[in-house]
Amino acid sequence: MNSSWSRFNITAIVLGFAFLYLPIVLLVIFSFNESKLVTVWGGFSTKWYVSLFHNQGLMDAAWVTIRVGLISATLATILGTLAALALTRYTRFRGRVLFSGMVFAPLVMPEVITGLSLLLLFVAVGLDRGFVTLTLAHITFSMCFVAVVVQSRLVTFDRSLEEAAMDLGAPPVKTFFQITLPVILPAIISGWMLAFTLSIDDLVISSFTSGPGATTLPMKIYSQVRLGVTPEINAACTILIGIVAVGVIAASLVNKQREVQRLRDEQAAQRG
Repeated sequence: MNSSWSRFNITAIVLGFAFLYLPIVLLVIFSFNESKLVTVWGGFSTKWYVSLFHNQGLMDAAWVTIRVGLISATLATILGTLAALALTRYTRFRGRVLFSGMVFAPLVMPEVITGLSLLLLFVAVGLDRGFVTLTLAHITFSMCFVAVVVQSRLVTFDRSLEEAAMDLGAPPVKTFFQITLPVILPAIISGWMLAFTLSIDDLVISSFTSGPGATTLPMKIYSQVRLGVTPEINAACTILIGIVAVGVIAASLVNKQREVQRLRDEQAAQRG
């Protein structure tokens, strides 16, 4: 029975991973296809990557996506961290329930509703759609994810460290930057990476809030795919997959190094 269940589990895992990752593997393979037909293998070639970098439309869209991602992720991380601090440290203030609901609403709100609401807001205030509105929209929906990540770390934070620092004469601001911030920094970095990933991946909200000269790469890819998949699209998607993979591996290595260093410090403190 155990052997039978073991084979079943292995088969289920293999089929599950194949369902998730086999299409991605095929996309990467066919990005090196010599043939212009994306479903017919014509030999190995990197010409579509060269063609991609000469495609001005895709390059402009990629540059817009990177700029919006960097700006929105940074501002969303700052605002999300402040929101998490307010919700964690100030558990009783007037309007806390409303504030909490407004912060976390984008988590459960359908993207179509969020995009349409932001569009109506920008139209009501007379703000022309473009790079600014696109960035504001990305800040709005990604801030809540940062708040959730940072708040989960602040909930388990040992407040006695801050109290000890202030008892020794450190002002609150200095205590935050020298005690609190280093401890929650991994959560802040994780929140930033999550916000950046969500930004470069977004399509629905960007479609509502973008304008002339502010077309993102997902929007550009979607518009071209509707007319047929080209090898250049495969190449662009492969580059995005590579960037995300490198970021995930780098973050894992950094977190592992910090964990090893933390264990070493604890062992040194115990020996001391």
